[in-house]
Amino acid sequence: MRDFRELKVWEKAHAMALGVYKATAGFPRDELYGLTSQIRRACTSIPANIAEGCGRGGDAELARFLRIAMGSASELEYHLLLACDLNLLDRSQYDRLVSDVIEVKRMLASFIQKLTAER
Repeated sequence: MRDFRELKVWEKAHAMALGVYKATAGFPRDELYGLTSQIRRACTSIPANIAEGCGRGGDAELARFLRIAMGSASELEYHLLLACDLNLLDRSQYDRLVSDVIEVKRMLASFIQKLTAER
């Protein structure tokens, strides 16, 4: 069992979630149960799955939850593109958030690779 708070990838994903909440706060009210909700759920799923994986038994279980987090990151990446294309996010917000998502995905891939190589 690991302390998820000590993982750089969790720190980055948590900071990204905070940034996504701020960016989506200005979305139209009629999107509250649509795209706003989808973006926020995908985003919070990333650090939540990292945390859950840390609470499970062993590296194989952690790697499984990191893969789930990776899927959520890809989902988030698409939802951000959609929000930008719908002019709900301006280009600078989109660029910053997508850069964060890509960095988290790289960190997850590296961590997964490390865990599976150790087996």
